[in-house]
Amino acid sequence: MSPTLAGILDAAAQGRFPPPDGGTTVVPQAGHRDAGVLAFTAHSVVFTDEDPRWVYDTLAALDCDALAATMNPRFLAAFLDRTGRSTDTIDLLTVASALPGEPPLELRELMDPEHPRVASARKRRDDVRVWAADGGVLVLGRGVAGRWETAVEVDEDVRHRGLGRALATAARHLVPDGRPVWSQQAAGNARSVRAFQAAGYRPVGAEALLIAL
Repeated sequence: MSPTLAGILDAAAQGRFPPPDGGTTVVPQAGHRDAGVLAFTAHSVVFTDEDPRWVYDTLAALDCDALAATMNPRFLAAFLDRTGRSTDTIDLLTVASALPGEPPLELRELMDPEHPRVASARKRRDDVRVWAADGGVLVLGRGVAGRWETAVEVDEDVRHRGLGRALATAARHLVPDGRPVWSQQAAGNARSVRAFQAAGYRPVGAEALLIAL
């Protein structure tokens, strides 16, 4: 049976990854909104509805280390041109298991669909819910291949007090059905990377997400 993007992500959440053989697997998109690249240790997954032959031929034409080819800026630029999509950055992809009970942080859910954080999250996720704490915001919703994803935002004047870590931990209590919760952090955002890893999120790879315009 051919692998699916959802199956690959479910396996990665459990610590089972594609073979580190230097190869690239091309799988269909799970939905129109999201295409992109997942780079695991010595194996990449390109999820796209484009012809897989185009992916392999484009990668083969690059003059670079094959292990880094799918995240090479020249490949990503060609991928963007081919699909007419946009992207922001290459992210560190992390995942954590659910935690039982209520989050150890006082939160209030934002129900206003016009709230800027709610409106922004709905452009990239489904089933979005947003909570606010004093000085911070937590977003939870379904992203790539239906996985549960979280993002947090901390006001500048309350940074360095552990609120980012507390919000990331709270997401592990709020994720439905005991499912894993995923999060992406820009590789250069060391503060965010530290907060999520302190909250128990494990790095599993890198992700370049291409969004439909």
